[in-house]
Amino acid sequence: MKKFDKERVLLAVAGPVMALVAAILLTSVVLIASGKSPIEPYSLMLEQIGYSDVQVLIVNQASLYYIAALAVALGFRMNLFNIGVDGQYRLAAMMTAVVGAHVDLPAFLQVPMLLLVAVLTGGIWAGVAGVLKVTRGVSEVVATIMLNAIATSLIAYLTLPEVFGELVGDNKTTGIMNESGWVPGIDLGQDVGEIYGLVFLAVALGIVYWLVLNRTRFGFDLRATGESESAAAASGVDAKRMILTVMIVSGGVSGLAGLPLLLGSAHTYSLSFPTGVGFTAIGIALLGRNNPGGIALAALLWAFLDKASPALDYATPEPYEKEIAMIMQGLIVFAVVISYEVVRTWGLRRQQKRVGEELAAAANTKKEVAV
Repeated sequence: MKKFDKERVLLAVAGPVMALVAAILLTSVVLIASGKSPIEPYSLMLEQIGYSDVQVLIVNQASLYYIAALAVALGFRMNLFNIGVDGQYRLAAMMTAVVGAHVDLPAFLQVPMLLLVAVLTGGIWAGVAGVLKVTRGVSEVVATIMLNAIATSLIAYLTLPEVFGELVGDNKTTGIMNESGWVPGIDLGQDVGEIYGLVFLAVALGIVYWLVLNRTRFGFDLRATGESESAAAASGVDAKRMILTVMIVSGGVSGLAGLPLLLGSAHTYSLSFPTGVGFTAIGIALLGRNNPGGIALAALLWAFLDKASPALDYATPEPYEKEIAMIMQGLIVFAVVISYEVVRTWGLRRQQKRVGEELAAAANTKKEVAV
């Protein structure tokens, strides 16, 4: 591997590693300040990796995080901040559940139809923010945040019993979906659980994401527009069209984020359906540096913290608060911003130093030739 390649790999790895180490150290400080062991919580959570049922929970949860983070990363690659992934994902899951409960086709038609419903719902909802940005200059951050609130209210209305909802005890649901829309997974036994079938959809989306961004003209235009709209326009790229297209595609991907859970085990949308996935995805995309491989590792880390933290309740002689995992997640996001800036500055200085050395060497060679 060439020296330049080694430095590039180092720069890519240094940021996430620094962020993770900083988060662990800061969380340890919090534990020490509260008079508790700074080591035991980590050892308790790490022990959970050895249990097969926890492994299944981590993989399943990571699939949701991964798809949502890919949606966020698509926007990040073009300097767009799609803060509305959470609303897009929940609204798409709800609409998919409604359609799945009222339409019953053969499985080979039902499942693709449900996937299409999710993509269209998420894409249309994100497209509203895209249209506002390219036609009225409205910040996509403001627009998507407001659309999140509207999505929450719209879901609450559509799940009313007199609309599409069903009241099950104190829980409002959309009714159980027809079995033709259920996606079977990998059953590892009653005591272990089942890996969602749509985990493989998450893997496929990661591969497509990499191929599109690195091996297609659309991906080049996307990255070029993100670097400089004026430079992209000079090369014939319609920046406004790219902004609208990427917002729609990002929303379409986010619409798929809830389907591993919805079609794999829940089979209905209810008040207990996970919220906040879209905001978690922002931290995961940042930690993964918008790279599909990095995002996968970050999603697994986040899922591990989620699913291993309940073990802290059973610590002896005194249990630890599960919020320790949440503190660590928050500190990771905080540390990511700082560590990436440190790494970027260091990399820029290294590059400037290397260029200076090359220019000095060229000047010396020129003098020698002249002599």
